[in-house]
Amino acid sequence: MPTTTTFDQKLQKYAQVICRVGANLQPGQRLAVSADIAHRQLVRHIIRLAYQMGARLVETLYYDDLTNLIRFQEAPRDSFDQLTSWRVDAMVEFAKGGDCYIDLDGRSPDLLAGQDPELIAVHMKARAAAAQPYYQLMRQGISTWCASTVAGAGWADKALPHLPQEQRLPALWEMLFDITRVNEEDPVAAWHAHIEALGHRRDYLDGKQYHALRLTGPGTDLTVHLAPNHRWQGGQSFTQSGQPFSPNIPTEELFTMPHRSYVEGVVRNSKPLSLSGVIVDRFELHFSQGKVDGFSAETGEDSLRRLLDMDEGARRLGEIALVPHSSPISQSGVTFFNTLIDENASSHIALGQCYNDNLAGGQQMSEEEIAAAGGNRSHVHVDFMIGSAQTDVDGLTADGGVEPVMRAGEWAF
Repeated sequence: MPTTTTFDQKLQKYAQVICRVGANLQPGQRLAVSADIAHRQLVRHIIRLAYQMGARLVETLYYDDLTNLIRFQEAPRDSFDQLTSWRVDAMVEFAKGGDCYIDLDGRSPDLLAGQDPELIAVHMKARAAAAQPYYQLMRQGISTWCASTVAGAGWADKALPHLPQEQRLPALWEMLFDITRVNEEDPVAAWHAHIEALGHRRDYLDGKQYHALRLTGPGTDLTVHLAPNHRWQGGQSFTQSGQPFSPNIPTEELFTMPHRSYVEGVVRNSKPLSLSGVIVDRFELHFSQGKVDGFSAETGEDSLRRLLDMDEGARRLGEIALVPHSSPISQSGVTFFNTLIDENASSHIALGQCYNDNLAGGQQMSEEEIAAAGGNRSHVHVDFMIGSAQTDVDGLTADGGVEPVMRAGEWAF
């Protein structure tokens, strides 16, 4: 008779994926876990497994997302630039020690709908600035980290409104178990096979060293020049000491570094963007000399404007990523309103900060050296989806050649 896997058993398998594939925790390392307090059940499985794997210490950085909404409803209007540093201090301490960090995200995509967009922007800017010491260490490849998702009731209501309410949260969990390969008989082995397949395509693109990529599709005609000596990443990253880890669970993307000064054309989003608790949708960005010089949005335009005005680098690109339309997330037919998942359903670009390891030797470079090589600097990094089954991508070579990279949303090589 077939055995029935309980929800708790699936959470235990999910903990295996997050710890063994995502953070790739090693004996003797410490681990910090950030999660909403509602997800204590999964966090406890992660903690138990981490100690069984040889962790010296596991610390939890719990929060309650609904208290953030209460703050916007009740707090003094001039207080949203205020925050304490203890959370970032803990993350920096762990990163400097070469330890691990796991972030479990299940926030409601439109938690702050109806709140003052100016206050949201002030809060977002303060948080981004405060987190920079940690992000600088992260980009240098000092430690391992993994961002993954957990199903929350508010998120389930937004992503699956067609289902009866009592079915939404269980259904969202089951979708997460599918796209994170937890429902495979051996999820860890399935992830290693997937990472290997991504590695073959990554190596092919690295060998090409395209001068630029041109993306065309509904509302999009964008040419993105790539930084010289760029490197493609996907599935797996490495610390400076050579420890492999998978920073995003799930992941289906291959991504690299645009040149901050050489992006031209227009791009239209293909999926909504959840931006600090506000949905931004049906928007266009116009680029000239690498910079957004015009934009429009039917939904959330104020929030988009405030993102673009966050700092000078927020109007330039820090990442371009390719994802085939046949990815399991895309084929689910669901818009998840969660960037970590939706970005793995669709080719996308990111406004803001670049990643050092998208440049040969980048982890050992200073911020100034990265900028001189064409990398973008910003306090933000916001991915948004532009790909679809109608998207074509061409690789432009330095001698003027044009080679197909994607056709109708699928790999052409």
